[in-house]
Amino acid sequence: MTRKITSIACIVQLLLLLACPVPALADSDAERTALAKIKHEIESLKPLIAEAKAQADSDARVQFQYDWLALDLDRMVLGIQEHLSAPSTQPRSFPPLKGDYRH
Repeated sequence: MTRKITSIACIVQLLLLLACPVPALADSDAERTALAKIKHEIESLKPLIAEAKAQADSDARVQFQYDWLALDLDRMVLGIQEHLSAPSTQPRSFPPLKGDYRH
């Protein structure tokens, strides 16, 4: 019984250690991982955009601008990639996103 309590105590201590804040380096790694996931998700939208564009009604009075959307997504991916490749201490400026995809 004492051995079982000791094992439980060790597990509780381990869990407490894992719950403690990790140094900033780990936060940076977590941020980089999250940004890489975001980049991947944005890139996975490209086939969906191409499919929607192929199904669009070319005779509609108002057209959705898939090319503009693709350019904005490319800008986002580029910004993420540049940050992942060479994080800078200085803020960078990027061209504004279109945001309005109806024409």
